[in-house]
Amino acid sequence: MSDSQSIPINANASWPHGLNIRARCAADATDMAALHNLPGYRFGTLRTPYHTQEQIRKGIESQPANFISLVAVIDERIVGDIGMTHFSGRRSHTANFGMGVHDGYRERGIGSALIGEILAIADNWYNIKRLELTVYTDNEAAIRLYRKVGFEVEGTHRDFAFRDGRYVDAYTMARIRN
Repeated sequence: MSDSQSIPINANASWPHGLNIRARCAADATDMAALHNLPGYRFGTLRTPYHTQEQIRKGIESQPANFISLVAVIDERIVGDIGMTHFSGRRSHTANFGMGVHDGYRERGIGSALIGEILAIADNWYNIKRLELTVYTDNEAAIRLYRKVGFEVEGTHRDFAFRDGRYVDAYTMARIRN
């Protein structure tokens, strides 16, 4: 899919050269399936192996109104994604997000750029006070990134998920905006 260069929502953005961040669309299903099936990407998420293009396309097309999904693109290739769910009712001040970066594009600032955009949207467009996430306790790079932008560990979920033949723990982290 051809991409025009987007302008960061985050006023303090410093995106890596050639990076474009935009809304995810149904035409992205093939690239999204390839991304989600990478072993490193999958290892850091709740995804299981062998997602199909059709499963991804259906998920994109049935995306709820309270969900925002962005993709990071370099040279017309999706190299990362992030999704934020905005809660309602008595939790309308809260949202959570999940993200991942392509195995071959880590440590290049893509995760920082994606989080910067989601934080800008949460803060400046949705007035989110509390932004939450869960992260596996062994995902040190992600934990460093989240701490860098103000997230704090609030607790540990023991045996949170079954991954690669064993149960693993996860932290719950949150950033509360004053």
